[in-house]
Amino acid sequence: MENQHDDNCCLFTPSIITVTVSVVLIAITRVLYILCQSGKPLRPSKSPKPLSTLIVLGSGGHTAEMINVLNVLLQKDRFCPRFYVAAATDNMSLQKARLLEENVFNLNGGKGGSTQFLQIYRSREVGQSYITSIGTTFLALVHALWLMIRIRPQVVLCNGPGTCVPLCVISFLFKMVGVRWSSVFYVESIARVRKLSLSGLLLYKLRIADQFFVQWPQLQRKYPRAHYVGCLM
Repeated sequence: MENQHDDNCCLFTPSIITVTVSVVLIAITRVLYILCQSGKPLRPSKSPKPLSTLIVLGSGGHTAEMINVLNVLLQKDRFCPRFYVAAATDNMSLQKARLLEENVFNLNGGKGGSTQFLQIYRSREVGQSYITSIGTTFLALVHALWLMIRIRPQVVLCNGPGTCVPLCVISFLFKMVGVRWSSVFYVESIARVRKLSLSGLLLYKLRIADQFFVQWPQLQRKYPRAHYVGCLM
């Protein structure tokens, strides 16, 4: 009986190793494929279909810059429906987004489709202790996951607020498991002249952003995978 039990253990152990190695190899192959495909721009088409777009806003200058980018560059008929997301304590940013939709997009006669304005929990408020931020960070991640499952955007557009990081990470995980291929477009703030913001650095180093744009030539020289687009303000 003991010999038979030992033989079964010997047979079972290689099986576990084989399965584990197979899973790891599949995961590595999937990551390499995503990294290879992620840097490519959206394919042009004669009759492009609308793309559901998640636009991440941030307090202060982040929203002002994003509104300006949307006003100048966004093809409103292609990037729709649009979902504007801001922190739960940031009502001003969503008000500016509503004004943009009402006074610019709608008045220009675009077929913008449905537009929604959503809020997401912050990982950490200004002045909050690091101990209590552990719980709020977990809550923010869960909320971000629920939001991304609900929206499943094809495009994520952001420019630096900390609230964009969990949303962009989740979009990358969606690519990994095949839930949705979301293209992340990151525009670094014009205030960043010599080095990237923490959000930008994370998305750049982890290769989560499909297209990474900077507004200063010295930043592009320092981070060669970034695209220099000049001043957007």
